[in-house]
Amino acid sequence: MSSTSEVVSIRVLDREYTVGCEPGERDSLLTAAKLLDSKMREIRGNNRMAALDRVAVLAALNLAHDLQQSRDEHASRDRELSRTLTDLHRRLDDLFDTPAR
Repeated sequence: MSSTSEVVSIRVLDREYTVGCEPGERDSLLTAAKLLDSKMREIRGNNRMAALDRVAVLAALNLAHDLQQSRDEHASRDRELSRTLTDLHRRLDDLFDTPAR
């Protein structure tokens, strides 16, 4: 933790954790903690005896999978946008290369 970090308490599955974060990132950290808590509660369901480490790993895997899908979709949109811009650039070049009548 750097000297400018602030200490934040978060709760996940009714357990409190103290973590450090950079100034201005507190709200984002708290939102992430709520998302993790929600995902872990969803995985644990009604089984209060489920091993915490298993629930945590499954939650992390689910969230990592969601992140990877989002990255893949973003990359696909970037490729499509690049193809569209290349096509528009080619059309403009063709338009301006055509002799005036």
